[in-house]
Amino acid sequence: MSRAYPPLSAEASPVRLPLRVALWLLDSPRLGHAPSVKRFAVRLLKQPARQGVVLAQSRLGQLLCRDCGNTRDRRIGLELLRQAARAGDRRAQLELGRLYGQPRCNQPQQARHWLELAAAQGSQEAKRLLSQL
Repeated sequence: MSRAYPPLSAEASPVRLPLRVALWLLDSPRLGHAPSVKRFAVRLLKQPARQGVVLAQSRLGQLLCRDCGNTRDRRIGLELLRQAARAGDRRAQLELGRLYGQPRCNQPQQARHWLELAAAQGSQEAKRLLSQL
């Protein structure tokens, strides 16, 4: 399956190139699971996320929520996911639905809200999780 990455243009390349490299690394079956690659991807995604690139916010938020052990990073990751989800990013909506549905967070109304939005965009995983709520 081929992933569609943001196009490169002369004026957008300072932001888009690090984003494209980070996405390529994270989506690589061979490299994407290595902790050192994830740390490098986090560094590459920070600037585009700060500049409001929704895809960067979504992927950085996921990394910070899933792979970082400290509370501060998880809090930042959750906020990045919220920003991306509000902008309509299906992946961020699904991730928020998962996070809010976990026993540790236990906010089923929030989980349902985000999963319904992701399901409305065609996410089969969101539909499956909704049926379990």
